[in-house]
Amino acid sequence: MEKLDRRLVLSRAGELDPGGLLTRSLPERALQFGEGGFLRGFADWMIHRMNRQGVFLGRVVVVQPIETGTAAELNAQDGLYTLLRRGLEGGRVREDREVVSSISRAIDPYRDFAAFLACAGQRELRIIISNTTEAGIAYREGEGYDEAPPASFPGKLTRFLHERFLCFSGDRDSGFLILPCELIDRNGDNLRKIVLALAEEWRLGEDFSRWLREANIFYNTLVDGIMTGYPREEIDGLQREAGYRDDLYDTGELFRLWVIEGPERIKREFPLHEAGMEVVWTSDMGPYRTRKVRILNGAHTMTVLGAYLAGKDTVKECMDDPLIAGYMKSTIAREIIPVLTLPEEELRLFADEVLQRFANPFIRHYLLSIALNSAAKYKARVLPTIIDYFHRFGSPPEGLSWSLAAFIAFYRGTEIRDGALVGRRGGEEYLIKDDGDVLEFFRDLWSSPAGADPARAAREVLGSRRLWDRDLNELPGFTEAVARRLKAILVRGAGESLAEVFPGE
Repeated sequence: MEKLDRRLVLSRAGELDPGGLLTRSLPERALQFGEGGFLRGFADWMIHRMNRQGVFLGRVVVVQPIETGTAAELNAQDGLYTLLRRGLEGGRVREDREVVSSISRAIDPYRDFAAFLACAGQRELRIIISNTTEAGIAYREGEGYDEAPPASFPGKLTRFLHERFLCFSGDRDSGFLILPCELIDRNGDNLRKIVLALAEEWRLGEDFSRWLREANIFYNTLVDGIMTGYPREEIDGLQREAGYRDDLYDTGELFRLWVIEGPERIKREFPLHEAGMEVVWTSDMGPYRTRKVRILNGAHTMTVLGAYLAGKDTVKECMDDPLIAGYMKSTIAREIIPVLTLPEEELRLFADEVLQRFANPFIRHYLLSIALNSAAKYKARVLPTIIDYFHRFGSPPEGLSWSLAAFIAFYRGTEIRDGALVGRRGGEEYLIKDDGDVLEFFRDLWSSPAGADPARAAREVLGSRRLWDRDLNELPGFTEAVARRLKAILVRGAGESLAEVFPGE
C-alpha cells in the first residue's frame, strides 16, 4: 500500500486535494510548538480550512517541543495527514474525512537547532501557536540561553524571540501574535510572564524586554474539542478504505471552539470566522471559561461517580440510560444554567451540544478515568455552582446535592493499597486515585463510627476545610439534603436513589 505524501496526493488531486492547495506556493505564516494529534486536529485543520476559503493563505512550520516526537514522520509525509471528524449532528452520525495540507515542514530543534533559529528571519511569520501540555508553560530553574535548545517551551520561545529581535533590529512590526492552547487559566498571561522573567535572567537587555512587551501580543485562549488521535484499533480498515498508508492518521469529534481574548487586530491576520470556524473574539474570556467548566466539565464530575456506582462504565452508557441522561439534562437546565451570566439561549445551545458530544458513539470515555482526582475537580467544577445556587435561591439544589452524596459514597473505602483507596461496586473492587491526604481522610472517615451513620459522614465531609476551604454545613439545609441522599445510595443503591430525585425524568 502506498504511503501518504505529496506525490500521492497530487496523483489523486481531485479526491485528496480538491482545492488544489498543494499546487500553490503558500508562505510559512505560523510557527507551531507541538506536533501532536490535538493541534493537528484543531489549529492546523482550521488553518487548512482558511486556506481552502482563501482567507489566510499560509502554512505552518511545526517545532517538536521535546526530544522525542513525530517531526521525522511528518516530514516523511510532506506534512500531510488524514483527519477524520465524526460524531452526532442533529441526532444522526456524521463523518468528515480530508487530507490536511497546512503544515509545510517540521523541525526537530534537538537535531537541527540552526534550522529552528533560522525561522526567526522569515518576515512573513506572524502567528505563534503552542500546545505543550499543561506542564509546558512553566519556569525551569537553571535553564541557560546557550543551550541548544533550551529544555522548556518558554525557554525555546524566549530564545527564538530574541533571535527575531536581533534579525530585525528591534523593529516593532516584527513581533508576533502568540496563541498558547495549553489548558491552564490565563495561558497567555502566564507565558508572557515567564518569557519576560527569562529575558531578565539571561540579561538580554531592556531594549529586548521592551520589544517583548510592546511588539508581541500574548493572547489568553480557551480551546474545546476532543481529539481521539491515531485510531489504532481501526487503522487497518480505514487505510484499506482510503487506499493508502498514513502513519499520522488523526481522529476527533465534530465540535471545535476557540475562544481568544485580547486585541481584535488578530481577526484581520487570522480570520478564523471568515472560514466558518467556531471562534469567539472577546475582551473577557471569563464567562466562556466558566461556561465550559460549569456545564461540560461540571456535568462530567456531577454524574460519573454516581453513574459508576449505578453500574455504568463509560459516558456513552450514561447517555444511553434515560434516567442518568435525564438527570444530567435536568440538572444542567435547572441548577447550572440559571446561575451563569451569559445569555440563557446561548447557554442552552451550548448545553445541548455538550450532551450530543457526550453521546458520540466514536468516543469511549471511561468513568474511572474521569474520576481521577475528583475531590479537586468537584471543588473547581461543581461547588461554585452550588454556592451560586444558594446565593440566588436560598435552598439546596436537588441534583447537585445528590451528586455530592454520590461523591462521598464513591470514596467509600477503608484500605489504601498502592497509593489508591479501594472501593467496592457490588462484588468487584475499584481503585480511587487522588491526593494522599484526601484518600487518608476518607479511609479514616469510613473506618470510624461516623462511617456507620450517613448523617455524621455527610457532616464530616461537608465540614472538611481541607476539601472545600470552608464549612459547607453552614449552607442552610445542605447537610440534611446530602445526608438524605447518601443514606439512600448506601441502602438502596445509586440507581434507585437517583430515580427518587428525578422520578419523572
